[in-house]
Amino acid sequence: MSEDVRLVAWVRGHVQGVGFRWFTRATALEIGDLSGFALNLADGRVQVVAEGPRTACQNLLDWLEGSDTPGRVDGVTEIWDTPRGGYDGFAIR
Repeated sequence: MSEDVRLVAWVRGHVQGVGFRWFTRATALEIGDLSGFALNLADGRVQVVAEGPRTACQNLLDWLEGSDTPGRVDGVTEIWDTPRGGYDGFAIR
């Protein structure tokens, strides 16, 4: 059984105005067992918070860093933590 974790990722590049948050949510739902959100930040980045099994969070991070995302990802910075809970599904904020 995989331990539950919290992934917080900040995605840099041309990631706003291209459906990035929508595709992030769709990918999180496809992976399954994830809760959290994707949020546009004022500086042009997208913040992604995901909680769930470590393997599911890693799969989402791999997608964020991969070439199948909309727009252009120049880099992803992430931190791993313990889950805080309180999310109902995976939302776009």
